[in-house]
Amino acid sequence: MRIGLMVGSDRERARPDRLAGLIEDGIAAETAGFNSFWFPQVPGYLDAMTTVALLGASTSSIEIGTAVIPVQTRHPLILAQQALTTNAACGGRFALGLGLSHDWIINGQLGLPYQRPVHTLRDHLDVLAAAFAGPGQVDVDNDTFHVHSPVDVADTAPALLLAALGPTMLRIAGERADGTVLWMADERAIGEHVVPRIGAAAQGAGRPAPRVVAGVPVALCEPADVDDARAHASEILGHAHLSPNYVALLEHGDADDVGDTMAAGDESAVLTRLRAYRDAGVTDLAARVIPLGDTPARRHQSRRRTAEFLASVAAGL
Repeated sequence: MRIGLMVGSDRERARPDRLAGLIEDGIAAETAGFNSFWFPQVPGYLDAMTTVALLGASTSSIEIGTAVIPVQTRHPLILAQQALTTNAACGGRFALGLGLSHDWIINGQLGLPYQRPVHTLRDHLDVLAAAFAGPGQVDVDNDTFHVHSPVDVADTAPALLLAALGPTMLRIAGERADGTVLWMADERAIGEHVVPRIGAAAQGAGRPAPRVVAGVPVALCEPADVDDARAHASEILGHAHLSPNYVALLEHGDADDVGDTMAAGDESAVLTRLRAYRDAGVTDLAARVIPLGDTPARRHQSRRRTAEFLASVAAGL
């Protein structure tokens, strides 16, 4: 199992320092030996693909991915152009993670339609596949798009991963992408729900075994503080009940909220949980380090300690 880091919005940094600080974080992750570095499209925060392109130009070996960009917010041909450009900036190390987001973001915040989201995704993928096939003319006519345009950006396309939670999305990810990016999925949900479905779909389509990238909160702490750490993770990372898609995914496992998917406790407890994810079929673990403490200095120390431990065990997982 490859070990990477996943980061999100950083409200403790001053706004002028956030982009430079994020690039520094990516460079530090590469230096520490992590395999990958993942950044989401957070509403109202730094643009994920622009940030990834800058990270790619500042690093040399680490994979950099989006986890994830909502497809409804970008025309697929423009998305393809940006992804191809970003992959070139990353020297071929970019992983494009796409998803359908949630109704409360797409419709509630942006005023865009959220009807038939899976159908919308399929139509986006038609255009992306044609654009990623290589420089040349892209001609796609489906229910949503009528695209007739040349693309001449790069010879190599990025890896494509889909945020796939339900059976239909997992089938699409297996048949048409390189794997899936998960969030709020515990070991049982991954081992009994995700891996069998996406694996069977990929095999049926004659595709290689899919990647399973799992975003997992992680924090080193005293055993007595584990419950507080889990509650804190659920609070800052968003409760599941706000997103019905996550509620449905949680029903396939033993977790009730994102904090229950967390690897928390002392070194032995964290390592045991990470191994459980590996044994469930996770190929790439994207650790979301959760700093603990009541002051910025203590949170910084907590973040550093957890990240250093993850780097120290990465090679053995």
